[in-house]
Parts: sequence; structure tokens; C-alpha cells
Amino acid sequence: MGGIGKTLLAKHVFQLHSSKFYKSNFIEGINTRCIESFVGVLDLQKQLHGVNGVSKKVFMVLDDIGSINQLDALLENKSLHPGSKIVITTKDASLTERCALFKSQPHPYHREVLLDGLNEYESLELLCVHAFESRKPKESYREVSEKLVKYCDGHPLALEVLGKLLHKRDVAYWEECLKGLKKEPHSSIKKVFRISFDSLSSNEMELFKHIACFFVGKDRDFTQKILKACDLETRSGITNFIDKCLLSVDGNNKYLMMHSLIQDMGRDLVRQESLKKPWKRSRLWCHEESFKVLKQEKGKGNLLGLSLDVRMFDKKKLRGSFEVKTKSLSKMDNLMLLQFNYVQMNGSYEDFPEELRWLCMQGFSLKSIPLDLPMENLVALDIVGGFLEIPALERLILRKCKSLIGVCESIEQCVELAHIDLSYCYQLKKVPISIAKLKKVKTLLVDGCSSHESQIKTIPSDLKLFSFSLPSSLRILSLANNNMSNESFPSDFSSLSMLQELCLDNNPIVSMPDCMRSLPRLEILYMNYCRMVISIENPPPRLSELSIDSFYRKTSLRKIKFDPEMFPLRLRGAWGVVPPSSFEIDGVVKIQDMAGVEEKVLHSLAWSDLEFIRERRLRTRTGGPSVECQTQMYYEFGIFSTFYLGNEMANWIEYRSEGPSISFTIPSSTNKLRGLNFCCVGTSHLCAYEYVKMPWIEISNNTKNYTWIYDHYIGEVKLGGECLVLLSHWMFGPNEMKCGDFITITVTHVPHLGTNKPLTRECGVSVVYDEDGKIEEEEEDALGYYKSWNHIIGGDLSPFQLKSGEYLLHRSGFLASDGISPAFIKNSLLFEDTEVNFRAFSPSKSEKARQAMAAAVVAWWSGGGGGCENGRDDDGGGTWWRSCGGGGAALMVEVVVVVTTVAVIRW
Repeated sequence: MGGIGKTLLAKHVFQLHSSKFYKSNFIEGINTRCIESFVGVLDLQKQLHGVNGVSKKVFMVLDDIGSINQLDALLENKSLHPGSKIVITTKDASLTERCALFKSQPHPYHREVLLDGLNEYESLELLCVHAFESRKPKESYREVSEKLVKYCDGHPLALEVLGKLLHKRDVAYWEECLKGLKKEPHSSIKKVFRISFDSLSSNEMELFKHIACFFVGKDRDFTQKILKACDLETRSGITNFIDKCLLSVDGNNKYLMMHSLIQDMGRDLVRQESLKKPWKRSRLWCHEESFKVLKQEKGKGNLLGLSLDVRMFDKKKLRGSFEVKTKSLSKMDNLMLLQFNYVQMNGSYEDFPEELRWLCMQGFSLKSIPLDLPMENLVALDIVGGFLEIPALERLILRKCKSLIGVCESIEQCVELAHIDLSYCYQLKKVPISIAKLKKVKTLLVDGCSSHESQIKTIPSDLKLFSFSLPSSLRILSLANNNMSNESFPSDFSSLSMLQELCLDNNPIVSMPDCMRSLPRLEILYMNYCRMVISIENPPPRLSELSIDSFYRKTSLRKIKFDPEMFPLRLRGAWGVVPPSSFEIDGVVKIQDMAGVEEKVLHSLAWSDLEFIRERRLRTRTGGPSVECQTQMYYEFGIFSTFYLGNEMANWIEYRSEGPSISFTIPSSTNKLRGLNFCCVGTSHLCAYEYVKMPWIEISNNTKNYTWIYDHYIGEVKLGGECLVLLSHWMFGPNEMKCGDFITITVTHVPHLGTNKPLTRECGVSVVYDEDGKIEEEEEDALGYYKSWNHIIGGDLSPFQLKSGEYLLHRSGFLASDGISPAFIKNSLLFEDTEVNFRAFSPSKSEKARQAMAAAVVAWWSGGGGGCENGRDDDGGGTWWRSCGGGGAALMVEVVVVVTTVAVIRW
């Protein structure tokens, strides 16, 4: 049964567990997307492409599988790593028995979870939450509430819709509603939806039917603009639908989603206008019915919308030619929404209705739009072909128009144009200069117009001129996949002073172009898959997001430098980079060969006699392929570290203890404590493994109730039959540690190595003090840069806080892996803070003073400011998770199937 809660339960499971996998993917509404679009399955396969063949555990949720063909198309060729999991929701429990994946060897383990409706107590509670915003009914409503609960028979979606409808209504209205429902006892669930629909205004009813017939799964802003042009109040209407649970949006608040039961109800309302004569209805969405109405030329002025995609219907059931005469549209005087995909047309285009607001003609074979096509009222055009003067046009989408050679300079007449997409127009020779005259263009997408498949040379060679031909109103500009080098860019982009988002993905640039710094309002910069990028230095300080993902870590990146006055930002995609030599991200990590570390730095750390490890080489890996390198020094979170293969720790380590832990009291000293040096040596039992995971180091100040758990940047080390020695220096200040504090340090190896034998042979620690009671000037200079970082011990560790006084120091707090999840978004079960943005350096003294002054002004303003009247100027004024189990050979892929007719999912 639909609406029983399968999708909601799957979302809950996904939110709880997705952070535990290398890649996660939730695909919602599969059956609807496959039915509505010919390329639906292909689009879904592209979404799952990134999880195939990945050598780590992945998690997929496939929601609302409707047929065995859909399931096989999505799963039959998947090669998934042991320990991966798949959750499938479906109304057909037999699908898993027939799916090709479950016939393979070895059989993946799977189980079914059957969902029943809610019991009476749960049903009453759900109804009351939405109707009264409490878990119990008001006393005067109890009797009618119980009757409504019984009527809905435990169906969650019906209870939710009904509760929203009856919110803040009197008892008489409730009783009248119940009487109306009981008139049709054989369709109780749909009747609930119909009652909710009947409560809408006439404007909202028409809007609802348009969305149910044509716009489910479409972009919300796109839909609002089109239907607003149809004289409908869209923004408040869509908000009301969402409030009444008749409509929803996806997790990114971008695409409109509607439950299939509710969509069926909306379409059935249109179907009831004329059950046997579809040409008398107001909307035609069934492709076969649309084709027959056009073929028979029966369409009249009652039609408001029509959809026809020749690829969607079974041509064996239809006889004769598949050509459509344009004359068949001539009497549809009120037609405003027309989707004509891959339709062969014959006749004059002046027969097209003049009232069209949305015209979609994908697969259109002509090289230009016919001059006789009426477009005076057109708002959105999605077509393959040329360009005409369309004064009311707001969105021009010519994406993948392979025959398009140019865009006419008359585009300047489209004064309402706000969105232009010219991506992957391989024959495009130039972008019109007159585009700069448009005052309302916010988005320009010119991706892939200079790829190896393209003949265009305008973008890479003439971009210095091209930049001055762009609308100054631009907020979003995408130049991805254009074969652009650093020389392709102008010296500055000052003409684009309003630009907020810029995409340079998949271009052969070697550094961030200098002109990026001339964009004062730039907030988001994408440089994904720019595999030749070596450095990104001083991006605009107002930047709030920098994305530099590179699939499978194939990157040349070596350095990211930030302006000390930078705003907080989200940093995506640099996770797990392991260079063969140096690598540095200001405020995150600094890696360099030990041979290149300055002596004064080593002296400040009290490290000596380490020459013997400098030329040694070892192999490591972190989330990608292994890398061989010389012994390196790592710095993150205020912790310096290095590791090497051997049996002995440095002789200057003072206090030692056998086993994985050591406890001690910091001795008294006249000198100021600067930090601790800690060293641990692994046992020979580790030598049996080719690669071992780096151990965790946990330092607890039992006196002050502070604990720091450090998970090293490097994931695994190849031992080659030798023992691992890990040396680290922890910079502590007097707020974290001082003389007399009782300290415990523990080394923990991950438990899935398959042995109960001791894995740490010896631990040792030395306390480091200032020399002669003060920090010498050269040492201050040596460590000054490292101490200026923001997210270090003694600095801002709030993003890494597990609970009061306890911190987990792991790079996942900074960086979102592969753009799957936002940076600093933490599993609520682990971390206290939910979202804290990254900042490379601690605020300067001047900035702290400004912040203090701003706080004082806010306090003064809030209090009325010495008798002044409050007001403002007219211009506005101013997850972390570590795998501890390999799954084993017996468990290949775990699949949970949620079907209609449960209750508990156990993981």
C-alpha cells in the first residue's frame, strides 16, 4: 500500500547510517521518474555510477521500485564491496526473488521488512500532532477524533493530511468532515485526499492539477515562473500544498515531489472531466492519448496543457504514421503548456497557440526556430535550434544543441531574460556581444563549449574580451569543461562585481586564476576535477565555499593558502590527498619531508638525533591508492608527528612504560610548559599484516577533565615485516596542562586486525619546557605560523567536540568527502555542534577588537541607545566514523527490502 511510511522509514535509516560508508546515495521516487520520462532509468543509472566498482563500502537506498526491469537496470551490473548495504522500498515483495542480483553467486544476504499500518493509539497520536500540535486530543474532540482514526485505518499519510486539514477547526467542522468521508466507504484513503483538495481555493485547485499532471520532479523555481505566467499565484499556493502535505520538496529544497497516491488523485480529477473523451479534458499527460487526440485533430480550446514524448509509448499498439500535423494545434486557443519531444511535425508553425508559456521540444530537428512560430507570451523555452526575439522570455535553454552555430545579437530584445544555458553546444562559434546589454540575467551556463569534441575557439582564446561581454548582473557563471588554461583568463573580472558563484570544473588550470581575487562578492568557487591544479592561493576572503574534489584522489594539488582575514568557509574535496612530497592546506594540515624541516623547528619541538630516519622511505595510503615517500613530518590540530619503521624510540624520551598506556604527573618546573613529546612502538604481532591502520592516541588530563583523541591524517602504513614507531609533539598551553596535572596517554589500534595479542610494545613521554623560563625569539618565529592556526589545541576545537571537555581530532571535521555531505555537518550522536565553518587562522587582535565593538553596538542598539529611537537606514545598513569491521567473505552486500505490509529494521 502506498503512503504507509516506507519512504519515511528509509530516509530515517539513511540519515542514521549514511555517514558510516565511503559513499551514500538516496534515490527517491524511482517508479514515478521512470514512468514520467523516457530517459528516467538512464538518469538514475548515472546517479549510481559513482558507487560501482568502489573498493570501499557503499550505502544505497532505492525508493519506490515499481518493476523488475527497473531493479535489474539499476543493480544487475553493480560490483559492490563487501559490507555494502542496499535498502529497497517497493509495493511488490516478489521483486527480490526475481532480481538478477540475487541470482548471482555468492548470494547476497537479504531480508524483507513488512510495514503494517499504525495501531489505534499511534494513529490518534499522529492525528493529534498535526491537528492540535500535541499528542492527545482536546476533550471535546476526543469522540470525533477516535472516529476519524478508525476511518483512516492506520494509514499514516491519510492521518497526516487529515490532521493538517482540521488544524484550528471547530468540532462541528470535524463532524461535517467525517460525514463527507463516510459517503464513499470503498475509497477511504483517496477520499481523505479529496476532502483536503476541496478545501483549496479555485486558484490553488488549478495550480495543483497543473503540478500533478506536468511538474512533479521539476525544479521548484522553474515551475513557479512558468505557472505564474499562467495567471496563477504560485509561491503561496505551493507553500500551502506543502503545509497540507499535498506536496513536498527534496532535501535540497529544489525539486517538487508528490506522493503517487496524491498525484493519482489529482490526475483522476482531470480524468473525471470526461472519462471516455480525453479531448474534452483540460490537460493531457498520457502520451498515447495525446497522440490520438492530435492525430484525429480533436483538440479544442478547453485544453490548457498537453504532453507528448514519442519515445514513451508502445508504437506497436499504434497504427499508421507517427507524424503530427501542426494544424492539429490550431484550435487549442488556450493551450499554455506544451511538451513536444521527438515529434515529427508537418505544416506551418503559425498554427501553434499564441498563449504558450512553456514550450519544450527536445529532439527538434530544425537548425533554427521557424520565424512563424508565435512566441510573444513564451516564458520558458527548452528546444534544440536557433534563437528569435522573444520579449517575455525568462529562461533560454539550448543545452546540447549540437547543430547550434550562434546566438543572434537580437537577444538584447529579451529584456526579461534571467537564465541562459548554452552548455555543450559543440558547434557554437561565439557568444553574442549584445548579451552584455541584458540587465536581468542572473545565470549563464557555458559548459563544454570548448571541449575536444567542439570546434569553438572563442572561449579559451578570447576570454579576455569575452569577460567584458558578459552581463554585469550575473550572479552565477559556469565555464566547466572548456579546456581553459590560466592564460585564457583576463587579468581581472571586475566587470562582474555582482558574481556570487563561479564554476571552473574540469579545466587544465594549474592554479586559481588571479582574476578571481577581483570578484568582491564571490561566495562559491568550484574547481572540481582540475587535476593539474598545483596551488590555490589567497581566494577571495568573502568566499563561503571552495570545492576542489578530484575523483580517486588523482590530483596535483600541493598547496592551499588563505588570507588571514578570510571569512569562515566550507572546504570540500581535499580529503585524503596523500602527496609523494609536500602538501599544505592552511589551518588543516601541513606535510613535508623530514629532510626539509628547518632545524630551528625541530629544536623548538625538542627533537634531536633523527637524521637516521630522514632518507628512509615507506608506503602509505589514505582513502585512495598507496603512495611511496620519504619519511615525512605532519602537522594538524597543534600536533607535530612523524613515523618510521624500526624497533627503538628516541633516547631522549624520558618516561617509559611497557604496553599501550602511560600515566604520570607533570613535574614542577620554574620554566613554562610548552608541550609533550610522545612516542610509541608497535609489537611484532603487527608485522604479520602488510598494511596496518595508524593507531589512535588519546591524551587525558584527569585533573582538568580534558581528553583529546587524535586520529592521524594518514590512514594506513605498509610495514614490510618491521615494527611501526610513531613520534608526536603536542603543543599545550597553561589552559590545557600545567605542573601537577595527572595525565594518562593511551594508544589504541583498530580491533579488526584479528588478534587479541598486545599491539603496542612500549610508550614514552617527555615534558617540554621553555628554555631559561622564556621562549627564545628564534623559537617563537619558528612556531609562530603553526600557532596562528585556528583549529588547534588551545584554539577553536568546537567542531570536534564529542561532549564537554572531550575532542575527536580527525580531518573529517574540515572536509566533506567527494561533496557527499557538507563540511562540519556532524552526526548528532557523536558531536555536540551541528555546523561550524572552517577558518584557517585565529582572528587577529584587530578583528577581535572589531567583533567586541560590534557586540557592544548590538547590545547598545537593542537597549535603545541612550534614548535614541531604534531604526535603520533606507539602504539596510549595515561525521566522523571509522570502520571497525571488514564484513568478511560471507557478507557481500546486505539488502533490506521494505514492502507494504513492520516494524523494526535491525542493523
